Amino acid sequence: MNGQPNIVWNPQPGPQKALVDCPLPEVFFGGARGGGKTDGVIGKYALKGERYGAGFNAIFFRRELPMADDAIERSHLVFGRIGWKYNAAKYTWRSEQGARLRFRPLERISDAEKYQGQNLTDACVEEAGNYPDPRPIDRLHGVLRSAGGVPTQLLLTGNPGGPGQQWIRARYIDPAPAGMRILSRNLPAGRTHRYVFIPSRLQNNRYLGDDYIDRLHLVGSNELVRAWLEGDWSAIEGAYFDCWSNARHVLRSFEIPKHWTRFRSFDWGSAAPFSVGWWAIASDDMVGPAGIVPRGAMVRYREWYGASGPGVGLKMTAEQVAEGILAREVGDDIAYGIADPSIYAQDGGPSIAERMARVGCRWRPGDNKRIPGWEQMRARMIGDGERPSLFVFDTCADFVRTVPMLQHDDIKSEDIDTESEDHAADEARYGCMSRPYTTPTVHDGPIVVVPHRPTFDELRETVAKRRDKEAY
Repeated sequence: MNGQPNIVWNPQPGPQKALVDCPLPEVFFGGARGGGKTDGVIGKYALKGERYGAGFNAIFFRRELPMADDAIERSHLVFGRIGWKYNAAKYTWRSEQGARLRFRPLERISDAEKYQGQNLTDACVEEAGNYPDPRPIDRLHGVLRSAGGVPTQLLLTGNPGGPGQQWIRARYIDPAPAGMRILSRNLPAGRTHRYVFIPSRLQNNRYLGDDYIDRLHLVGSNELVRAWLEGDWSAIEGAYFDCWSNARHVLRSFEIPKHWTRFRSFDWGSAAPFSVGWWAIASDDMVGPAGIVPRGAMVRYREWYGASGPGVGLKMTAEQVAEGILAREVGDDIAYGIADPSIYAQDGGPSIAERMARVGCRWRPGDNKRIPGWEQMRARMIGDGERPSLFVFDTCADFVRTVPMLQHDDIKSEDIDTESEDHAADEARYGCMSRPYTTPTVHDGPIVVVPHRPTFDELRETVAKRRDKEAY
């Protein structure tokens, strides 16, 4: 490919060469559009197949098989020229020595489990950002094995954006934003799993010119351009709650006044994480570390994001979840609990709500209207224009991690993408619907005297006077 005779493919210097040389069992190869990711994987697999022969057995996954069309076309320019044979009916390449590369769909966990016992040495999941949940990808670790000494490896490629941006950023980007640093996860018996993020930029692909860069500047918002052109994982294109700001809405934790009303909201997950949020309602304006928390504002001061039901690593029964909730709120005066009405469904036995009530954790069914619920959340995030009416303690990491990243549904744009990690958002929606929020409106009519709302300086002065009086 570089113009030299008898050379079919050579990795470009930089990220592609690092990908080819990397021996670690897990690699995320990602960043900007046009960084040569697909080409790097195809070339690495050709080199590895030629080296290990029949011991090499790889699968190139996309969430849906038609998404792999371009990769298949590109593979013909490499594997076809080094003597491999392609079976179009089975989407499979095979070398004379018996090395294999297949193209397959991977949408859910059951797709990964089809390959148990096949001595699958290598797997690549292209565009991992298309997966809102990493579990189908993670399950591939259980099917990778080698009986012939071939080092197994899981490769992921991807760009910023998409429903999977949250977990990709948390796993690969945040621990090493610049990449090229070995990361590790602890395993039982004192062992560790090592992996790496190899950033790939458009500038690393010498085969794409300025015309492609110019076209990327035309794709849409500044956030999307920055994400695709620079590989910026902090850019959030098309965020549903575009009114959210960590600086305005996230508070350092403080002691909730005893007289503030407290309640909890709950989203049960039968095959996904459940989410519990504890809320306090400000009964009066309060000066906090980040400014004023206005009267009537909802403050999320605690959360529990856990696992329940089949298909997850840590299974908890409804009774165990109820006991965990009650243990966490010892000392709280909880006025009520609001939950997804689906927990009242009966399927040949007592409902989730009934089982939790037996332990002493009681709920009332929440209003499950999605669009009005999202609008209630948005209204509280906006507040009166100066101060929000919804705040979150910085200890509520899963809310802060997931809610700002939620995207619009592709078909019903006024709704949130239901495939995204929306569990904390769902239970927050039930909470907001339980305490409807209205903002003052300006209209013609009689003059109404509106009580003066103290400014921040006035409140601070009042607090100082009270302290002086108490000290005296």
